[in-house]
Amino acid sequence: MLDTAPTISFDRVSRSFATTDGREVRALQDVSFNIARNEFLVVVGPSGCGKSTLLRLIAGLIAPTDGRVSVSGLPVVEPLDNIGIVFQRPTLLPWLDILSNVTFPKRHKYGRVSDQDRQFARNLLQLVGLSDFAGSRPDELSGGMQQRAAIARALFLDPEILLMDEPFSSLDALSRDEMAFELLQIWSKRPKTVVFITHSITEAVLLADRVMVMSARPGTIAEEVPIPLARPRSMDTLTEPLFNEIAASIRNSIFRRSRAA
Repeated sequence: MLDTAPTISFDRVSRSFATTDGREVRALQDVSFNIARNEFLVVVGPSGCGKSTLLRLIAGLIAPTDGRVSVSGLPVVEPLDNIGIVFQRPTLLPWLDILSNVTFPKRHKYGRVSDQDRQFARNLLQLVGLSDFAGSRPDELSGGMQQRAAIARALFLDPEILLMDEPFSSLDALSRDEMAFELLQIWSKRPKTVVFITHSITEAVLLADRVMVMSARPGTIAEEVPIPLARPRSMDTLTEPLFNEIAASIRNSIFRRSRAA
C-alpha cells in the first residue's frame, strides 16, 4: 500500500527558459501534484511539453521560476544524493567494464570502492540479469543489456527516488517490452518512488500506478489517470479489456488536446 505522505511535491511550479535571441519560453505553467512514497508515476504528453523539465526540477539540476518543488518535505535547492537518474541512452563509460561502471558513482563521490560495494554491485547485476557480464565492456553488450547496466548503476547508491527519462526509447519493440517487464520485477524487489517519462501509452499503462497526462507547451497537468490493474503485471495484462480501455482513453485524450492546440 502506498504511503499517504508525499515524497515529491510540486506547488504551483512554473519554469521559463531564455532563448538565444532573448525570447522567453514557458516550459511549465502552474503545475501542482504530489507523488507518494514508492509510487510508480508515468508522465506522458506531446513532445516539448516539459516532461524532462519536470525530472530536472525534481533532481535539483534546475530551479523553478515560480513555485516550489519539495522532496520529503524539504525544498529542492541543489542536486540530491537520494535520487538516481536513468537517461534515454545508457551513457556508460566505454573504457570501464560493467562492474566498474556500476560502482563508478561511489568511486566518483568518495574516491574508493570497497569489496562490500563490489559485492552489492554484483547483486544488482544479478537482479538485472547481467551477472555473467560483469567483466564485459559496454560495446560488447546489446542496447538493452547496456540499459540494464545503467539501471543497476542508478540503483547502486540505493536512492529513494528513481527518475527515468524515456529509458527504452532507443530500443527495438521486443527489447522494449522485455525491459518494461524487467523493470517491474526490479521495482517489486527493490521498491522506489519512480517518475518515468515515455511517449508509449501502452508502456505507461503497463508500468504505472498513475499516469499523468500533460498538455502542450506551456506544460500543465491535463489529466491524472489512476491505473487499477492488479500487480504483479504480466503479458496477460496487455490483453485485459480494462488495460485496453484505459490506454484508449489516454490516447484519445492526448489526441483531442493536440487537435485543439
